[in-house]
Amino acid sequence: MSSPAVLAARAALASIDLTSYDPEQSRLMDEKCILVDEQDNAIGAMDKKTCHLMENIDKGLLHRAFSAFVFRPSDGKLLLQQRASEKITFPDMWTNTCCSHPLDDFEEEKIEENQLGVRIAASRKLEHELGIPQSQTPIDEFQYLTKIHYLAPSNGMWGEHEVDYILFMTADVTVTPNKNEIRDYKYVDKAELQAMFNDSSNSFTPWFKLIARDFLFEWWDTLVERQGFDGRVYAKTLTGVADGSKVVKM
Repeated sequence: MSSPAVLAARAALASIDLTSYDPEQSRLMDEKCILVDEQDNAIGAMDKKTCHLMENIDKGLLHRAFSAFVFRPSDGKLLLQQRASEKITFPDMWTNTCCSHPLDDFEEEKIEENQLGVRIAASRKLEHELGIPQSQTPIDEFQYLTKIHYLAPSNGMWGEHEVDYILFMTADVTVTPNKNEIRDYKYVDKAELQAMFNDSSNSFTPWFKLIARDFLFEWWDTLVERQGFDGRVYAKTLTGVADGSKVVKM
């Protein structure tokens, strides 16, 4: 029996006109996401527009994604971004450092062994969105923790339905934001992030809220507790803190 995601992938339609949206963001919707089933097995590819339409999400269409969290080694603060107003999904919302997709367009981003494709995509998108040189985000320095399966509507027509790989990195990075992607950015400690969550004037992406609710603060504590003799934090100290072998349904 085919899974709902497989059936939706076969029946998906992409008939929505994007001419009223930002031209660059509309162009990016032609990129091809990797379709997966509920166990994160790749089953094909589909353009981003099709993948993010609630019409198709409601049929079970599911794709692979990542959420990268970059911490400053000297003080353990987390780099946040506020998504640009031009974004088609979840505009103006605060979120983790970078959230995007490995693409079927690039052979190297389809490599599943040791999450290599996802790591390559994360380094690529950190440069695209925040202007962080890829030399500052070497792929072997990403610490993979786990992957979550979640569904979240955006604004009626659009939404997300992803198997989302959570990646931590500790690095000193140079940020030169792409204004078409990012409205603002800041470093925060745990207390400052909690204060942001408590401020009703702020809005947050649903995946970031889920990860923060169930995982982030505990892992952040462990990251700081395991700081080196030099007082710096290292993402690789989190090896083994989570079971990354299965998809966690949120």
